[in-house]
Amino acid sequence: MKQAINRIDPAELVLNDKLVYINRVSKVVRGGKRLRFSALSVTGDGNGHVGIGVGKANSVPEAINKSGAVARKNLIQVPLAGTTIPQAATVKFGAAQVLLRPASPGTGIIAGGSIRAVVEAAGIKDILTKSLGSANRINTAKATILALSQLKEPQAELARRRVTAKVEGRASGG
Repeated sequence: MKQAINRIDPAELVLNDKLVYINRVSKVVRGGKRLRFSALSVTGDGNGHVGIGVGKANSVPEAINKSGAVARKNLIQVPLAGTTIPQAATVKFGAAQVLLRPASPGTGIIAGGSIRAVVEAAGIKDILTKSLGSANRINTAKATILALSQLKEPQAELARRRVTAKVEGRASGG
């Protein structure tokens, strides 16, 4: 079930870009090897907005600029519960599986690699994470973004459940 994605205007936010990974890709052609570069970057304001982007180009600076532009286009809003996330989430993207769990204040960010970069950019201070399956940095970053996008605001979810419970109660009682 696909949800409508609300686009967030990056012009209103103060965003910090972080380069996570640069990959050199070579293609063998008749004259030799043709080198290209792909870059994975994360952007966020440290206050609940985060996005990731992958850019590919013939030179490293171009790839970095493209990945930053893509990351700004793909910003999402992350619901925060104080300094952590409201509930646990497990998401699989490709062969990469990511587990995110809320943590008590003072725990810090228990994460590695691209998961840490995404979580820091989102502004989460206390979280427990585990990368299961593939260690591919791009897929783990995408799985982390997917997990963060599936989190729900506790008050809004509670209100939604109350409304559906009242509607069901009237239907069966009448």
